[in-house]
Amino acid sequence: MRSIWNGAISFGLVSIPIKLVNATENHSVSFRQIHTADGGRIRYRKVCELEEKEIPAAEIGKAYEEADGSMIPITDEDLAALPLPTAKTIEIVAFVPASSIDPLQMDAAYYLSANGVPAAKPYTLLREALKRSEKVALAKFALRGRERLGMLRVVDDVIAMHGLLWPDEIRTPEGVAPESEVTVRDAELDLADALMDTLGEVDMESLHDDYREAVESMIAAKAEGGGALPETAGAERPGGKVIDLMAALEGSVRAAKEARGGDGDRVAEVTPIKTRKKAASGTGAGTARKSTSKQSSTKRSAAKPTAKSTVKSTSKSPKSPTDTAKPPSKKPPAKKTPAKKSTSKHAS
Repeated sequence: MRSIWNGAISFGLVSIPIKLVNATENHSVSFRQIHTADGGRIRYRKVCELEEKEIPAAEIGKAYEEADGSMIPITDEDLAALPLPTAKTIEIVAFVPASSIDPLQMDAAYYLSANGVPAAKPYTLLREALKRSEKVALAKFALRGRERLGMLRVVDDVIAMHGLLWPDEIRTPEGVAPESEVTVRDAELDLADALMDTLGEVDMESLHDDYREAVESMIAAKAEGGGALPETAGAERPGGKVIDLMAALEGSVRAAKEARGGDGDRVAEVTPIKTRKKAASGTGAGTARKSTSKQSSTKRSAAKPTAKSTVKSTSKSPKSPTDTAKPPSKKPPAKKTPAKKSTSKHAS
């Protein structure tokens, strides 16, 4: 790997010559701007506003623009003459627990490589000291015209350095959190915990950029003659606003379990609770209560047999289910009395 910066690590009185190497790389697909009418490439040219002509890179320098628009030229010699001890040195200033570093400060990552055979011994000493202490080193270094903050830690057998933002570069999250008061029930937290446990862990190596692969497939299809574009295999997810959080959590847990079991075709759907909508209006709530009480009274009257139906079923043998459902015949009370006596006689 090609180094982007050469310098040394200052570890007390120990100096460790190192090379700085990028630890990450960008795999995103880049595009060019074109003229849509004829496909011509659109290019940006560096033109001097005073002479109105293009200027070569060798004649382009730096300047600081003041509030009134005037320019103050700054040369590379001016920057090199600054009394900056970290110009070619990664100066370790402290050793702290890794948990004391806010992940929001994390910036670009680099590998530090020992530069030459004499640097191998002190490099290994610092690496092993970081391992045994289980701490990270805070350092200051200068790169690309500015002083930066860095964190040194061990990755496998290599010392890696993460560029850190300065504390005053982290914005406070004012106005980001929900302003209204929200109460979360224990049952909802239990379902959220169950969902987290069901999803479990993931192998980071198995994660990949689906969007980049789709873009590359599209480009390949167009390059082959502009044929049909590959169909997207992404599963459609139900849209809209979630009405019932509990139903959404339960559906998510169910879907996650099915996916873990190999049946990941079914997608959990959220069913809104309609009774909540009725309760919002006074008329709807009254109607719901009225129909509920009416159904309950109907069930109670159907479950409780009357004396007339008992007499009829006892005195006559049932012919069919329809006969038992007929209403009691309107007979004089004098004719019903023998039926009651025969009932008691059968019972004895």
